[in-house]
Amino acid sequence: MRPLAPQWGALLALALFLVVGLAVLNDYGVTYDESPQRTIAATNIGYLRGWNDAFAAEPFWIRLYGIAFEAPLFIADRAFSLDDTRGIMLFRHLITHLAFLSGGLFAYLLSHRLFNNKSLALLAMLIFLLHPRLYAHSFFNTKDVPFLVMFIVALYLTHRAFKRDTLPAYVLLGVGVGVLVNIRVMGIILAAGIPSLRALDFIVAQGWDARKRILVSIAAFGLPVGLAFFALLPYLWADPVGRIVEWWSALSDHSFVPQELFRGMLYWSVNFPIEYLPVWFSITSPPFALALGLAGSVAVLAGRSRARRGALGSARLRFGLFLLGCFALPVLAVSLSNSNLYNGWRQMYFLWAPFALLAVYGVERLLSALRRPRLRAAVYGAAGAGLAAMLISMALIHPNQQVYFNFSVDRVAPERLRMQYEMGYWTHPALQALQWLADNPHALPDNPSVPPHFIQRTTAENIEMLPDAARARIEKNMSVDIVQTIMRNAWSRSDRALRRVRVYENTIIAIEPKPDLQAVYEATLGRVPDVDSAFDVHLLDDAVALVMEPCVPSFIAQSNVTVRAAPVNLADLPPHREGETDEVRNFALVRHGEFFNGKCVASLPLPGYPVADIALDWAVPLLDHDDAREAMRRARTDGRLLARAAYDIYITNDELVYVKEPCSPNAAKTLFFFVHIHPRSEDDLPEDQRRERPERRYVKRNHHGALLPEACVALFPLPDYPVATFQTGQRGEDGLLWDASFSANPDGEIAWSEWSPQLPDGGDAPDAMRRAKEEGRLLARSFYDVYLADGELVYIQENCDPLQTEHSFFLDIYPRRVTDLPEDRRARGFERSWFAFHRQRGAFVGDACVAPFPLPDYPVAGFRTGQRIGGGNGNLWRAAFSANPEPYRAVHRAAASSEPAARSVFDIHVSDDALVYVKEPCEQADTEARFFLHVVPRSEDDLPEDRREYGFNGLDFDFFLSGAWFDGKCAARVALPDYPVASIRTGQHISGEREIWRAEFAVGR
Repeated sequence: MRPLAPQWGALLALALFLVVGLAVLNDYGVTYDESPQRTIAATNIGYLRGWNDAFAAEPFWIRLYGIAFEAPLFIADRAFSLDDTRGIMLFRHLITHLAFLSGGLFAYLLSHRLFNNKSLALLAMLIFLLHPRLYAHSFFNTKDVPFLVMFIVALYLTHRAFKRDTLPAYVLLGVGVGVLVNIRVMGIILAAGIPSLRALDFIVAQGWDARKRILVSIAAFGLPVGLAFFALLPYLWADPVGRIVEWWSALSDHSFVPQELFRGMLYWSVNFPIEYLPVWFSITSPPFALALGLAGSVAVLAGRSRARRGALGSARLRFGLFLLGCFALPVLAVSLSNSNLYNGWRQMYFLWAPFALLAVYGVERLLSALRRPRLRAAVYGAAGAGLAAMLISMALIHPNQQVYFNFSVDRVAPERLRMQYEMGYWTHPALQALQWLADNPHALPDNPSVPPHFIQRTTAENIEMLPDAARARIEKNMSVDIVQTIMRNAWSRSDRALRRVRVYENTIIAIEPKPDLQAVYEATLGRVPDVDSAFDVHLLDDAVALVMEPCVPSFIAQSNVTVRAAPVNLADLPPHREGETDEVRNFALVRHGEFFNGKCVASLPLPGYPVADIALDWAVPLLDHDDAREAMRRARTDGRLLARAAYDIYITNDELVYVKEPCSPNAAKTLFFFVHIHPRSEDDLPEDQRRERPERRYVKRNHHGALLPEACVALFPLPDYPVATFQTGQRGEDGLLWDASFSANPDGEIAWSEWSPQLPDGGDAPDAMRRAKEEGRLLARSFYDVYLADGELVYIQENCDPLQTEHSFFLDIYPRRVTDLPEDRRARGFERSWFAFHRQRGAFVGDACVAPFPLPDYPVAGFRTGQRIGGGNGNLWRAAFSANPEPYRAVHRAAASSEPAARSVFDIHVSDDALVYVKEPCEQADTEARFFLHVVPRSEDDLPEDRREYGFNGLDFDFFLSGAWFDGKCAARVALPDYPVASIRTGQHISGEREIWRAEFAVGR
């Protein structure tokens, strides 16, 4: 069989795409990953040329990524002698886009093989190429787009190998899949899936000759996979076995775990809800293609059910099921395994390859079902209209197709979408902002006395992407700061922005000028610093000014500051911070400060709302190797060993020293320590830090540590007040790795558990604990036992883990009368409070944690309380309970003397005027879900007018407001209406999800 040649329609379409691509090539900026991706190729090629220290000079991860795509790119730009950023990046963008277009060609070829129809093949190619997000990424994403392209190539080679069933075809397929795995480890899907499919063939094959041929084909496929992967990852060559284990361990345990917005909540990238990937795929893909892909998937599954000889009997159906598996199985695997995804679904862009082909399956099945030419023409017309809509959507938001959303989300309300989902792709939009600055030089502030010494790498690269004349206009003054608002920059205020780039009325990048830092410095002269620390800290009207003199340039270049701002009113926090007590922003001083005249000056903006207090955490510059070795020597000779854990921890006169010897690069990935400092006396703390009990600080390897060939070393400077005890450890992606608590003076008598018997407001923690247990009433058992005593709730946890006190507590107070609430809370029906254990309410008593909370002066019906995990990751624990369980004890006793009208999870009793729900034994968890209660009257005329169309009165209720948990039993009493009742439907349900139980019975009252 002669290979299929591309048809003229496909060639014309590809030619048009190429012309358009060349026309818009200059519109796409440089992203954060592009230079490091090029470094991967340069380092590996240097290693191949005999530079034995090539890997040692670069970060550890450089050696772990394959060079199947990056090496040819690097070799080509060297061959053309490209030596400026603009030329190199434009060349990379062009080659990456050409690769993307070649993916469209293979979509055409594969579809033609499947359906032998030129029109359907052209449709497959256009669906593949006209995905807005993929189109933008096809210029600047040299990781995910090449993987997508190689995936469609591998699918083509798979169909070819299955069709020809020859050893050369399987060898070529193996090489293709080996290259695929080399680009991204996710290629293991095909590396494992193809042999699995052949194994099914082995099972149904007849005779040994046929089965032997299948085994040989598996070997002919598998060996090239391994060889191609191995050949394109030079780091493995020196120690294939040991380093392949190292490679797999490192890539399966990704150390970069950012926080991202999803549906208005902040999540760590390893803790997204199960629907993260399906939702992102469905809201950022064209609706026309989504509908066709769904129809094609249904058609494939329906075809399987009708196949007389089974799925393996039809080559087209068999491959359709293979495509469906290539799409559905990765989605299931990633969704169920808490895989580390971020930037939407960009790591899963390869899913578009099988999905686009499934979409064509849907069209082919529809055409097969239609006999009339006009109806078939209508199908092609609808397909053309869908493609036109995709093209128009791309044109309207050019060149920011990477933030395309379809109409299933709110794209109308200004700035709403930005507060619901991540927008943008790192620094790509910076080029547009810089071009505007170049075209509007009058907008640039003129601060020639404060020359810039440091410019963010990707900002500098995007400046160099501008034509010479525009670049010159920008470079005359680079004190302008490009502030990205592509995530949730609530502190970026419109009154400061020179320019905002918007998509769907949502800001994806803003340009904010740096203030005149010379003027900032002059404003601090003669003032007493509000805080005297690494920097002198001055609180100005709308910013925090940081001043250090004398200072060296490297300090401002490598330092970072975390600002925690606690608002006067918690309602001022943005929606994704609900449940927290402050807002956190990280600032790189290189972007907000300057070095001049021997001093470092920075100005960090504050939120636009009133702030009650501010906390700053410092990250000081990285240790060099000589300083690290000297610190290790000094600790061992002059210091004192305080603890042995994962690290040996020493104390010297002015610092803690962490030493791990030997130390692997993998261990260094998580060189992020927390340090909780417990002072001997609260009076020793600076006033601004007394609200922190303990004072919490952090040690990052990039700023406080060093990775030596023989050891990992990190330093932590001690505060200038006497310290009683420390608690320290490391947190990784999956939580706490290790921790240790120890006295700062092992020869003394102070132990950690004896610290802080006083509450922050001056109350006595031991007395509150005694009063709760002796005079109070136990209302709830959960992570904390919650007592009601003398007008306050008291939270007590015996054998307390201090880490469990770090999450904010919430308390919802439900009054007996809504009119007792402040007016602004009456619509909600309850009053919500938040408190931080260390800063506001808590203290340690022995091994216990204690936190009292005063109650309002109005009668209370019930409470809902617990701890909210930061970043929108749900509740650590939650409990809901009545403020007074005593009346329900009597209800339980009365109900126990009669037979229930219905039995289910709860026994339900009917009295003259109420329903009584009882359960024994009962746990608080049994009452968490809301109860529904539908009362059906004998006559619909008895119902309120707004309920007559439903035929029942809804009296749904929360158990903790109508009942109580006590002594392992539960009881609730709900009043019935005063009209005759015919029947009852009741049970528990989880809102929007499912019923837990239901009971229906006649009443006849």
